[in-house]
Amino acid sequence: MSDPLERTDAEWQTLLTQEQYRVCRRGGTEPPFSSPYHDDHTPGLYRCLCCRAPLFHSEHKFDSGSGWPSYWQPVSSAAVTEHPDRSLGMERTEVRCAGCAAHLGHVFPDGPPPTGLRYCINGVCLEREENAPVPSA
Repeated sequence: MSDPLERTDAEWQTLLTQEQYRVCRRGGTEPPFSSPYHDDHTPGLYRCLCCRAPLFHSEHKFDSGSGWPSYWQPVSSAAVTEHPDRSLGMERTEVRCAGCAAHLGHVFPDGPPPTGLRYCINGVCLEREENAPVPSA
């Protein structure tokens, strides 16, 4: 398997479902409450669907009521990258996987302590590894 950053658009289309491709590689959004992870509390590590990089852990997950899986922090500051998003006539901060640049969702400043952040993530972009510990930073 080639480095995820070297994959062509055509390769991504063959590796992902149409919905996964639309959201992860084209910056789409899954419908609210459609992800089985939005209301799931199974302990584990959430990895990037595209490159399997560790992104979020269930210990940092909370119910935001938004309809998407929400976390108050990633597993490390190096796990995700943040980018200005001025689409849809508003200013938001897009979150991407640092390993392969997959679009994950957005981060908002209305989360719980201790960070006050809400990483609102499309569940279609994630794979859960059950009972995995929080990776050390």
